Amino acid sequence: MRSGNPVLTRLDDAARVEHRVLGADPAVRPMTVNDVVLRTVGLLLLTGATGAVAWTYVTDGWAAPAALGSALAGLVLALVISFRRVTNPVLVGGYAVLQGVLLGVASRGFEAVYPGIVVQAVVGTFGVFAGMAVLYGLGVLRATPRFARLVVGALIGVVVLSLVNLAVYLIAGREALVVYSTGSEVGWLPYVFALVCITVGALTFILDFDLVERGVRDGLPARYAWFCAFGILVGLVFLYWQILRLLSYVRR
Repeated sequence: MRSGNPVLTRLDDAARVEHRVLGADPAVRPMTVNDVVLRTVGLLLLTGATGAVAWTYVTDGWAAPAALGSALAGLVLALVISFRRVTNPVLVGGYAVLQGVLLGVASRGFEAVYPGIVVQAVVGTFGVFAGMAVLYGLGVLRATPRFARLVVGALIGVVVLSLVNLAVYLIAGREALVVYSTGSEVGWLPYVFALVCITVGALTFILDFDLVERGVRDGLPARYAWFCAFGILVGLVFLYWQILRLLSYVRR
């Protein structure tokens, strides 16, 4: 069973490789849940601090190049970290910095049009994350094989539809599932799609919690806490964008 977050899908493979190579080496400290929590908090603080700097000091003339550059560089770095299972804190921290630049610049643009929307989106993001953590901790939602298949399938569908919609917008200028401009009217379909994206994003955390728990149980080395924290950060950023987009629809 694999995670709904593609960043963490290879963690099980890593556990098998580590056990085969390292065996029961007492010099290698195993990863704990606290390790993942502390590194996740650290990455979030780094992302937030970078975002605040970008929000304050990146001028309007440099906003678009900064957003585009950080988005592309962040995508490349995310793919490298994901597929190579990178546990280097410098590279993982670099991804957090790039996301901070993108979030800071783009969020400032939303805030200029819809005052107060950024705080609402941040509160909503962490509220959903906390709710999923509580539901997982209480055993209300568990990562069963059927649950995993449904969530992974829904996630793939959301990503594919989003890419197709973006391509249509760039080629023909038509907005269907996602409304990109801040002044266009919003029909019922973008609302539904935004809610579906938020729901899918929230449910992937259940799979991620389960995967981290199994990584701890399998005795992955402590350095993999950086990899896990990176994956959770990716999920939080995705969820933030979906909530921010939905709030922008409502605020119109």
